[in-house]
Amino acid sequence: MTNSQYSAKIQRFQELLITTLLGDLPTIAMGPQLRKLVYQNIFGSMGNEVFIQHGVEITGSSFIELGNGVNIFKGVRLDAKGHRNNRISISNRVTIERNVDIGCMDNTSIYIDEDTYIAPGVCIAGQGDIHIGKNCMIASHCGIYANNHVFTNPLLPIKQQGVTCEGIIIEDDCWLGHGVTVLDGVTIGKGSIIGAGAVVSKDIPPYSIAVGVPAKVIKSRVAKVSCNS
Repeated sequence: MTNSQYSAKIQRFQELLITTLLGDLPTIAMGPQLRKLVYQNIFGSMGNEVFIQHGVEITGSSFIELGNGVNIFKGVRLDAKGHRNNRISISNRVTIERNVDIGCMDNTSIYIDEDTYIAPGVCIAGQGDIHIGKNCMIASHCGIYANNHVFTNPLLPIKQQGVTCEGIIIEDDCWLGHGVTVLDGVTIGKGSIIGAGAVVSKDIPPYSIAVGVPAKVIKSRVAKVSCNS
């Protein structure tokens, strides 16, 4: 066993010990205060006034960064997989509601910028990088998936054909309605609204309103101004 492998095992043991002892302590038992105090030793970085409710699952904590005023509620899973090239960064005043699943594969960076709200039951995962901007609202049960399976060879099982991973960008001030799915390789432009149940498979221009499967732009939020010559 190499020194790096041994160090990773020790780090994982420390992570499991701390989260097992403190992870399920309820609010009435000073759980959030104790987690805030002790979890600083296992996260890559952790800001001030962080609230972590009981029942949060954490893997690869040393590759997870939490800003100031972050709120993480019961049932959330944060999985950086302990891979040195992975990173989950949750910026200032982000709220992650119950049962949200945020997971990296290999060589993955997931970044959620300031003042963004992630509603219950959202899944954010993949092998490509994911960037969610400031002041975004991601409604319940949305799926943001930054990889896609290759299926060109019908003679091989799909799971043996690998994946593509281009990454996803959701720019500032976007609102994704209930049950929206965002597929790999997509950029959703600043200030856009995606209607409930839409599947976003292509780029959406800034300040658009898009609905449907696949999502199509039906309106711009920016009034068209004609100039007199």
